[in-house]
Amino acid sequence: MASTTVAGATSRGMTREEKKVIFASSLGTVFEWYDFYLYGSLAVFIGAAFFSEYPEATRNIFALLAFAAGFLVRPFGALVFGRIGDLVGRKYTFLVTILIMGFSTFLVGILPGSASWGIAAPIILIVLRMLQGLALGGEYGGAATYVAEHAPSNRRGFYTSWIQTTATLGLFLSLIVILIIQNSMTKEAFSAWGWRIPFILSFVLLGVSVWIRLSLSESPAFKKMKEEGKGSKAPLSEAFGQWKNAKIALLALFGLTAGQAVVWYSGQFYALFFLQNVLKVDGQSVNIMIAIALLLGTGFFVLFGWLSDKIGRKPIIMAGLALAILTYFPLFKALTWAANPALASAQQDVRATVTAAPGDCNFQFNPVGTRKPLTSCDIATDFLAKNSIPYDIVATAPSGTAATVKIGEETVESYNATTAGADAAAKDNAFKKGVNTALQDGGYPLVRDPAKVADSKLDALVAGNPKLALDAAAIRAGEKTVVPVDQAVKDKLVTAEEAAGATEVTVYTVPNAGAFKMVADPAAVNWPMVIGILFVLVIYVTMVYGPIAAILVEMFPTRIRYTGMSLPYHIGNGWFGGLLPATVFAMSAARGDIYYGLWYPIVIAAMTLVIGLLFVRDTKDTDLDEIK
Repeated sequence: MASTTVAGATSRGMTREEKKVIFASSLGTVFEWYDFYLYGSLAVFIGAAFFSEYPEATRNIFALLAFAAGFLVRPFGALVFGRIGDLVGRKYTFLVTILIMGFSTFLVGILPGSASWGIAAPIILIVLRMLQGLALGGEYGGAATYVAEHAPSNRRGFYTSWIQTTATLGLFLSLIVILIIQNSMTKEAFSAWGWRIPFILSFVLLGVSVWIRLSLSESPAFKKMKEEGKGSKAPLSEAFGQWKNAKIALLALFGLTAGQAVVWYSGQFYALFFLQNVLKVDGQSVNIMIAIALLLGTGFFVLFGWLSDKIGRKPIIMAGLALAILTYFPLFKALTWAANPALASAQQDVRATVTAAPGDCNFQFNPVGTRKPLTSCDIATDFLAKNSIPYDIVATAPSGTAATVKIGEETVESYNATTAGADAAAKDNAFKKGVNTALQDGGYPLVRDPAKVADSKLDALVAGNPKLALDAAAIRAGEKTVVPVDQAVKDKLVTAEEAAGATEVTVYTVPNAGAFKMVADPAAVNWPMVIGILFVLVIYVTMVYGPIAAILVEMFPTRIRYTGMSLPYHIGNGWFGGLLPATVFAMSAARGDIYYGLWYPIVIAAMTLVIGLLFVRDTKDTDLDEIK
């Protein structure tokens, strides 16, 4: 890549047309990210509407396809629409991507579930999700390229930084819309149909975005290239089939976007996952905390974009990577103490030991959430990891024996799901109850839900929970509910055989006798500290992400710019970033340490830091028309 820089360029104010370009491009991209995040945020409700009626194997296939569409398909969208953008033009290409994204999202909101349309419903849903992934793969590169080609050389970082706010604003908007709708109706109503409203509302955003984008003109750089007859006839082969350009794409991927992606996903998405799934903070509180941190930090995308016009893109991105590498471990540990101090204290005092036979423990990489542990060691470690319990694995048990979990002075035997057969459910209940009881005795913040129990099973519940000191006679003398036998069977309170021809079943609600769950005490959550830590993580995101569009567009010539920058961006963010939560959890489960998985973003960021420092050239003040 040969290029020239513009010396002595004078600053000027932003023209009305340039403001319009930035606003239209940014608004459309916010809308596309909003659509994309809705699916992830509402996946539980979507799964219930479209997948729950099918056998496990079928559900797994659909989950895999949905995952692939969301992240792995994005680079293919970059190739398809990048090529079109370099052949036909920036404006019309990202007008097409926003239409595809908008209609796909709206159709998800009105698509009947599998109860009405059968197998056609989830198939159509997957097709719509794939269209979303393809559209997002083409949208970002088009918007960034379009804005950059309108910007003065000495203000390109500032102009394109507005595009960089869009992913965060899209996430913020999706969280706010979901919170507003959730708070305006009952949980039952939201689960049944309310989750569809955010998808349907996107049609309004689509209309506004398309109307504004239709009034835009093509970028000056693209028009000049076309007038001079210098366009590429084969952007894909020129961008990636010629070594001089392919090596730039590789440097963009490994020296910029891979590290940027893991810092971005760690600071926004994994932080949310960590709070909700590892530290057990309730989901609504987590969404509010993340939303506040994003609101406080979003302006720094523009600040660092502006600063990159003064001191360069590369120093800011590399500094963000270095800060993340040095501080992730202390920040996430501080987050644990701030969000769930009881869990942090228990982790210091009580550690589990899993004793298993050699070869019984496997690496539990589960990106789509459908893989079920089968060996006794995998069942034990999966349960401990999901409950944020630190543990050590000792592979000294005799071959063929079940793994055991020792917590304090109590030892609980696991089971092999394959050999357990019909007894698997009973063994699973016994294992989880034994481990949870030991954890509760050890000081972990576990609570038990109320238990709904049929009269015929009440005596067994009392006998099986001596620590609760339950009195069957007192329970029977208290409040009770009489439900039709069909409903009792549906709710799994009794089986059809146990009902023995009865028409009604008497049901009691017994406090603190149901399923165990790890919780973060809402009164103990240090909100200011949690939001402060999240804000620091968001600042790292703004450092690596704010200047990234400017440096990517300045690495490629106009004739292949849309194609060239889009692919490394979406491989970095779709693959390195998209696989981060599953990879981090699998690494943590393998080591029995909730922080161990942080080595994944740290190592990737360190790789990018080294490659970026050694081989990536800063591009500040580059004249886009002179890149060869």
